[in-house]
Amino acid sequence: MAISLKVNGTTRSVEAAPDTPLLYVLRNDFELNGAKFGCGRGQCGACAVLINGAAVRSCLMRIAQLSPNEITTLEGLGTIDKLHPLQKAFIDEQAAQCGYCTSGMIIVAADLLNRNPRPTEAEIRGALNGNLCRCGSHNRIVRAIMRVAQENGKI
Repeated sequence: MAISLKVNGTTRSVEAAPDTPLLYVLRNDFELNGAKFGCGRGQCGACAVLINGAAVRSCLMRIAQLSPNEITTLEGLGTIDKLHPLQKAFIDEQAAQCGYCTSGMIIVAADLLNRNPRPTEAEIRGALNGNLCRCGSHNRIVRAIMRVAQENGKI
């Protein structure tokens, strides 16, 4: 079955079963590898993407649920030539160690900052509560998000 999805501003079609997880289509069919397969149960946050600006776990979203929604992946936030402020802050704060959780952390942070341009540290930590980082980079991740909130306000 052909299903059309609007991903990073471009409408794309994929031949897949309606119950196929969005994560599989993004990675396998569209070759967008920012979102990672972590747990497959929506508990780790590695697969987070934005749907209409809200962070969701793409491993739990079935593609039939998504048309005509706007899906934004890490690749859709910024480019190599023009990084998104969160991407730049994560680099500046050295907030990625192994990098596996980074995409999901940035996506959740983008959602938070779009809803609350000046979050407190406690609000940032609360927003990231569902994202796991096994490397222990949480303090640098929080600093990176706080940097964007302090420097730019609404992103």
